[in-house]
Amino acid sequence: QVQLVESGGGSVQAGGSLRLSCAASGNAFSSNCMGWFRQAPGKEREGVAGIDSRGSIGYADSVKGRFTISQDNAKNTLYLQMNSLLPEDTAMYYCAAARGYCSGTYNILKGYYEMHYWGKGTLVTISS
Repeated sequence: QVQLVESGGGSVQAGGSLRLSCAASGNAFSSNCMGWFRQAPGKEREGVAGIDSRGSIGYADSVKGRFTISQDNAKNTLYLQMNSLLPEDTAMYYCAAARGYCSGTYNILKGYYEMHYWGKGTLVTISS
């Protein structure tokens, strides 16, 4: 059974850092098409960072230079290092993965690829 479990969320002050982890069971990352998404209260879900099947990495403009996505294949885990956090980064953060091949991180972030596997999310709250 495929399962994604996020961890690492919490409450920090603006300017602080958090590292999110997404542990996968089963073959969720077998196509190497994965990403981090977030949804703030009253807002639509948005793509934050993604890795496509070729290993290309991309970020939403709002987090470029502050967030870093990475993966540890040996641990079957996806990470999101978040630095210089802002109050507008407050959201529920989800990791997701697609079953099939995907090309182009822009397509992942914009939701053009169906992400078949989703975690339940981890809450990030940034205070000013």
